[in-house]
Amino acid sequence: MTDYVDGYCERVAPGLWGEPLNSLSNLAFLVAAVLVWRLAGGDRTGRLLAGLIGLVFVASSVFHLVATRWAAVADSGAILGFVLVYAVVFTREYWSRQWGWLAAPAFLALTVVTAVLGGGLYLSALIGLGVFAAVLAFQRDPRWTHFAVAGAVFALSLSLRTLDRDVCDYVPAGTHFLWHLLNGVVLYLVSPVLIRPQRT
Repeated sequence: MTDYVDGYCERVAPGLWGEPLNSLSNLAFLVAAVLVWRLAGGDRTGRLLAGLIGLVFVASSVFHLVATRWAAVADSGAILGFVLVYAVVFTREYWSRQWGWLAAPAFLALTVVTAVLGGGLYLSALIGLGVFAAVLAFQRDPRWTHFAVAGAVFALSLSLRTLDRDVCDYVPAGTHFLWHLLNGVVLYLVSPVLIRPQRT
């Protein structure tokens, strides 16, 4: 678990400052966490989302600083934690309070299927944004646009993440830092939908 991970254009050697752009761009998650916390007021769900976004900031920052396998697992785990909690809460609020818990295993199953089919670990999140947009659009809830815009931003973000290793010869810094910046926007866009003071 302490093995060195060199998975990005920007990193060319071990060391805490081997990925300056990838490390600093994680501040987008911190900004998103602060903004969501302020939107939440006293709403517990909003504060939970803000805390989970803050955890993504910490885990991703540590990973891009130390570049080890255990940090990579922590990074992915923090992202997964936010997604699973969000899926369950959204399903309970907008679909079924009784069966909302099923959203977590359903999402995990979708992730496994898309990964096996070659779509990677994050295609399921893009599909989820489309599903959430469709659910709210069907209910004629104008907040479906949050997910439509977030889905478009995430599609671009995912494309840039995928391109990172392919553009090293042309863009030495790579494109992974843009994945962080755009995902901070995505997390901010989807959070107000579950914050009660923003829903009334």
